[in-house]
Amino acid sequence: MPATRRSLLAGLSGLAAMPRFLFGAAHAQDHLLDAEWLATAGVEGGFAPVVLSAGFDATAVGKGAQRLHWVEPSPDGRTAVAVARRPGTTAVLFDRRAGTVLASFEPGEGRVFSGHGRFVEAGRRFYAVEIERASGQGVVSLREVADGFSVVAEWASAGIGPHDMLPGLGGLVIANGGIEPHTPEAFGAEVAHAGVAILDPSSGQTRAVGTLDGDLVSLSLRHLARAEDGLVVVAAQDLLNDSIARPLVYAVEPDGRLRAFDAPDEEWRGFRTYVGSIAVDRSGRYVAAASPRGNRVAIWTREGRFLGGVPLVDGCGLAATHEGGRFLATSGLGEVILIAADEEGVGVVARRSGGPRYDNHAVLVGA
Repeated sequence: MPATRRSLLAGLSGLAAMPRFLFGAAHAQDHLLDAEWLATAGVEGGFAPVVLSAGFDATAVGKGAQRLHWVEPSPDGRTAVAVARRPGTTAVLFDRRAGTVLASFEPGEGRVFSGHGRFVEAGRRFYAVEIERASGQGVVSLREVADGFSVVAEWASAGIGPHDMLPGLGGLVIANGGIEPHTPEAFGAEVAHAGVAILDPSSGQTRAVGTLDGDLVSLSLRHLARAEDGLVVVAAQDLLNDSIARPLVYAVEPDGRLRAFDAPDEEWRGFRTYVGSIAVDRSGRYVAAASPRGNRVAIWTREGRFLGGVPLVDGCGLAATHEGGRFLATSGLGEVILIAADEEGVGVVARRSGGPRYDNHAVLVGA
């Protein structure tokens, strides 16, 4: 039976009674929040989802002990889910307009969340990416929103260390990062064992897996973005810090093959082995990648032609705006900038400081 508004509200009220592990509810706002973008941030010794207005005003929603990573807005126009990243074990449902925490839910036993999840089927269901603690193997769980985010199906992610996922290319695209750079497991490792898998969204069967070879096997494929017309891009982080200029942004073809974007060697080196976020603009013409280690945001055309970049210290969060050729970018130092791009180049057109310590991601709502 399809979920109705009444059944959805009943399910959410049941979920609200669940324990809020390591997370406190926020007091209701005295007015509805103007939610243009959503993000996560470090606030007052904890972590919280953050609502950003069109004027870059930031309002934190609740506060918890686990680091929240990606925020996924629901198509219902009201709620969103913020997901903790490994070693996190909580996902937080909140009302992005009222500024209140509704509930939280957890991964399967013996697993952690990877920091990412996506609503599908007009918000009736939610995919979460989970990692087995012991083996590092990836699991994609499909959850029924109206039934308290209960698990209705689970599939192997076709790789180890999955990080991001999204519906695309006629299936479900998973970035299996393999060995995560800058972790104890990465010490001395030279092969990441990463890949991008495309799964059948109804059965979970693996349709294709794209991997890198040769001098690129040290790359961990981690973050994904998609244009409305079907373009899917993936960003990488390098296990090695050997000064070799490896491409860190790729287009994912329908058969899983990975096509490298172009940039001068000095630009790739300037990323200091690390892309922490990737986004496609509203028009689908431009792709942005941010490096908090390289203190830089760079822009390409969708074909992979490098256009230029702008500095942003500890900048990582990236999101489209409602206007083509523009991106919002956030930093761990509380700065927000608006970037404009066209075929001739890239520049900063607005800036605001004094916000919270933004985490890796931001997302446009109401797109």
